[in-house]
Amino acid sequence: MTMLAALTHPSLQDCRRMFLRNYEVQINIGVHEFEKKGEQRVLINIDLFVPLAASTPQADKLEEVVDYDFMRNTVAERMALGHVHLQETLCDDVARAMLKHPKVRAVRVSTEKPDVYPDCDSVGVEVFHIKQN
Repeated sequence: MTMLAALTHPSLQDCRRMFLRNYEVQINIGVHEFEKKGEQRVLINIDLFVPLAASTPQADKLEEVVDYDFMRNTVAERMALGHVHLQETLCDDVARAMLKHPKVRAVRVSTEKPDVYPDCDSVGVEVFHIKQN
């Protein structure tokens, strides 16, 4: 399934899409020895698909929706675990943690390392998961 097809999946038609765009973090990531000596800049993008029935506030109260802090805190918790070799691992770990939220039906996570090559904007990976019922 292509990423575009995944984003228009029939099981997501009754969902609201929440997002965190270009969340810039400094993280210990990489397989090369020079990468293990310090942090690198990584941009993280997250889309959460939350059913409208579980995210349409009736009383305009934060507890009626998924708080944006959940996305940021989940990334911070993963970063606190220490060095990660691969962006794929980071993406998978963050996506799995996002899906644990009871209101989240699907998630898209991408990571980008913008400082790897001088002749391109960034290198990265993206993953998409729909929670199994």
